[in-house]
Amino acid sequence: MRAGRIEATGFRNIGSLDLVLPEAGAVLLGPNGQGKTNLLEAIYYPVLFRSLRGARDLDLVRHGDPAFHLRLELHGPTGDHRVEAGFALAGRRKRIALDGAETTRLNEALGIWLAVSFLPTDVSLVAGGASERRQFLDRVLALSSPTYLRALRQYRAAVDQRNAALRRGEADAAWAFDPALARFGSVVTAERLAWVERYGPAWRALTAGLGEPMDVGIRYAGRGDLADAEAWPEALAGQRGRDLGTGTTSVGPHRDDLAFDLGDAPLRVAGSTGQQRTAAVALKLCERDTLEAARGTPPALLLDDVFAELDRGRQERLAERLGIGAGRQVFITAPRADELPPGLDLPVFDVAAGVATPRSAVRAA
Repeated sequence: MRAGRIEATGFRNIGSLDLVLPEAGAVLLGPNGQGKTNLLEAIYYPVLFRSLRGARDLDLVRHGDPAFHLRLELHGPTGDHRVEAGFALAGRRKRIALDGAETTRLNEALGIWLAVSFLPTDVSLVAGGASERRQFLDRVLALSSPTYLRALRQYRAAVDQRNAALRRGEADAAWAFDPALARFGSVVTAERLAWVERYGPAWRALTAGLGEPMDVGIRYAGRGDLADAEAWPEALAGQRGRDLGTGTTSVGPHRDDLAFDLGDAPLRVAGSTGQQRTAAVALKLCERDTLEAARGTPPALLLDDVFAELDRGRQERLAERLGIGAGRQVFITAPRADELPPGLDLPVFDVAAGVATPRSAVRAA
């Protein structure tokens, strides 16, 4: 499934946009602050129907406008689709429609459009806190596995209700949610472990292929035994005193992490900015491959200033692995054409003040 056209009004600094999107993707060129990332954000929004930068919907509405509206036309082997999304400041109302029919259930719209984004801040996947990596796992697996999405929602609901009872000091009410934690938390843990086992070697190979000569590793940092529901009662019982004291549930995948190693040291501590960026980009390529394997169609890649802070060798290796011209749609932003690696052959849009204007293809020298 590829994006063929995007229309937008009132989104970020985009007043009005009606853009035919090339089959292979495009390079978005322009100085900082002109709206390149905003355009990527508009294309990505219908993936999860939220900002790829974590902004609230109300903050996406262009200053002075009452609402934003997006419409993305999609083309694929199973036919054409139209995804629409909007948010009105009056009443704080979000609207989502598929092929002209409005839906009130978000999960009905998830997965229609698939894209993987990389922002400069995504280096935090390697260098930041555990919550960033849990969100990564949850997003990838929720979009690729309906079973995971259902289990994750049930597990989160059970944790929230258990924690609420703990904060009230209602022990019996809290323990009543333990069976739900075991049932759904074991599924979440098992699918995360399976992903690391399958894509860990691929991530290491991609990191090496992008130019990292040192030995790197990835592992799941958590209680792997909780992939078995039978292990939960003892694990939860052993932490009841602590949970009552803190008012939070201290056992389960909501506390787990992905660990990245560089030799014998944590990559987030020992790695340079370039090494961390390389590792984060490789992780995003694993995300792409996960979704493609699950859905049978490659997601688009939306890459914001991805070549910055990479040496020329790593830039060239990354360009080779983007799949340009191999049926994948890739959108890349950069301030100037000379910041792109040699051999990158994509149509170009100049972006200024929220307006994207097509021109001839760029072939970086």
